[in-house]
Amino acid sequence: MTAPADVVARLTGRAVTGERPLSGGLAEVTLDDGRVVIVKRAEGPGAVRAEAAGLRWLAGAGTVRVPAVHGHDGNWLVIDRVTQGRPSREAAVRFGRDLAALHAAGAPAFGAPPPDGPADAYIGLAPMRNEPGTAWPGWYAEHRVLPYLRRAVDQGTVRPGEAADVERLCERLPELAGPAEPPARLHGDLWNGNVLWAADGDVRLIDPAAHGGHRETDLAMLRLFGCPHLEQVLDGYQEEAPLAEGWADRVGVHQLFPLLVHAVLFGRSYAEQALAMARTALSK
Repeated sequence: MTAPADVVARLTGRAVTGERPLSGGLAEVTLDDGRVVIVKRAEGPGAVRAEAAGLRWLAGAGTVRVPAVHGHDGNWLVIDRVTQGRPSREAAVRFGRDLAALHAAGAPAFGAPPPDGPADAYIGLAPMRNEPGTAWPGWYAEHRVLPYLRRAVDQGTVRPGEAADVERLCERLPELAGPAEPPARLHGDLWNGNVLWAADGDVRLIDPAAHGGHRETDLAMLRLFGCPHLEQVLDGYQEEAPLAEGWADRVGVHQLFPLLVHAVLFGRSYAEQALAMARTALSK
């Protein structure tokens, strides 16, 4: 198998002085000029291209910081290493403001992939199709909720009779979605593990599933899996770009997508959470 150090030397054109494995497909490599980079391997077709394009699209907004891309090929991606620090209230407020500015940078359409990114991308290990649409409720149902619901039913993770609750929610999305908003530039997989609190006091975002979407989806995912100083993040966000009235009541609607993705990848407990979210939203 190809050594990560050899990959880094080939993709960056720099000599390598050290290599430290981190996990199965992840290694830390030191270059001859003292910089340290991360090299990661991905198996899914187009996964590296999608991630590299997503990082560059997010970086292009000049808001939330992301690791620089130093090179990639069909299976390998080389990016900056982030020296991690501790979460702070001040960094959280800055992150909230920067995230609002990232979303405001916009996208050509709901479901639009990053420039040079493939339509067939990924969220984590799950395939994610970036198919552009015009109205968010219909696009969200067709391209974010129902594909994973069908896969969960096919796997037996969601029972056919249970799926009706999610389908009813999709039918009611036009009335539950709140005021219409333009497509936002989303990170797309914004759970706490992809938020790095760097030693320099700024947040870095990694592992995007970037696409055009509704800005409340990124915020809902931060809440779903927990985020340090989340209330300060939201305070900073609201200072920069206030959320539409009723946004807190719509959190469950936006969490349905990542919960169904997790149901497909990790099983029944996430399916039960998704079904509970759907039923709660239907009861309002």
